[in-house]
Amino acid sequence: MMSPLSSPARVVLFGCGGVGVSLLRQIIRLQQNTKPYVPVVAVADSKHIVISDTGFLDIACMEWIIKTKQSGAALDADTPTGVKVCEVEEGADMLLGSSHPAFNYIFADCSASADTAAILVRAVANGNAAVTANKKPVSGSMETFKALTADARRFRCESTCGAGMPIIASIARIHRSGDGIRKMAGALSGTLGYVMSGLEAGTSFSAVVKDAKAQGFTEPDPRDDLSGMDVARKALICARMTGSNIELVEVKVESLYPKEFGPEHMSVDEFMAALPRLDKGVKSKIQMAASKGEVLRYAAVVENGSCSVGLVSVSKESPLGRLSGTDNLFQLDSECYSPNPLVIQGRGAGTEATASGVLADLLELCDTMPASGAAAVRCTENECISKAFFPFTT
Repeated sequence: MMSPLSSPARVVLFGCGGVGVSLLRQIIRLQQNTKPYVPVVAVADSKHIVISDTGFLDIACMEWIIKTKQSGAALDADTPTGVKVCEVEEGADMLLGSSHPAFNYIFADCSASADTAAILVRAVANGNAAVTANKKPVSGSMETFKALTADARRFRCESTCGAGMPIIASIARIHRSGDGIRKMAGALSGTLGYVMSGLEAGTSFSAVVKDAKAQGFTEPDPRDDLSGMDVARKALICARMTGSNIELVEVKVESLYPKEFGPEHMSVDEFMAALPRLDKGVKSKIQMAASKGEVLRYAAVVENGSCSVGLVSVSKESPLGRLSGTDNLFQLDSECYSPNPLVIQGRGAGTEATASGVLADLLELCDTMPASGAAAVRCTENECISKAFFPFTT
């Protein structure tokens, strides 16, 4: 087993919610089972960061962090020995300003904050690396996206689009091979997949949304799912992976509720009470699709340089048409994958699946990133390595 001191990388984790806690558990399990060692040097929540004084956090300290966050306490309360606690920005400055020459830091973003983007960009720029399950840094400005993906040896974002599903890697490999990608489409929300399956079975829109919320499939405010913005971010990332210079505002998004049902007009309780008013309209769309022998799916479509998200009517026999439940599905049509598309289907959400995708990205970066923490020197060889994963970079 690799010891923490022989590993070329140190992990700095941002985010102590469900995904971050699951990732810590998976790292602990690796260490206990003498698998590849992933040394964690620091863990941050939205306010504080815990940094090891000894080079890495041991299992007992990581278990303390898990217990502390699950209890709802702050990371600056009753800290164990061997660590220091400070505000996140101060801690990031400390780590990024004193990179040890024998290893790099890998900043793993399991938060849902837009504020981490600047830290990730800074980390990659000064020769460290970053992994993100957080969609906001890679679906923000093109400037930020290009800065993050400039050197593929230092960045991974697989879990942004389908938890542990290999969507990003598949797009990159096919695009790099020169196989012309004609169209990408996918049902990239387990919540909306569940809603669509319920509608197909004859359940009213209001009833299936209430059921999904009761089972914990939706966000506390279901409009966060029904607005389509989460899917829009995923579609945007897929589009950008093929070289499209698209901003989020350019993605066409169809919300499953009208503007007057929005958060600025209704509370969550008022929204849930008003849902039956939408049943008739949704039912008519379901019936229209059925009259053509088709079914409705909420899908992202990337084609001809454009990106759209919303309801689509598809054949019952198509990959999207056969999809049911909370699974995600991504399909890609290209010169080689025609007439039968490449189809990737599976669990595309959930804390464990997402954390597993992040961990796989971390381990891959540990294998491929340079041993030195110094900023990378751009050269032909480096650019070729970078294009192996992000072939659109220049």
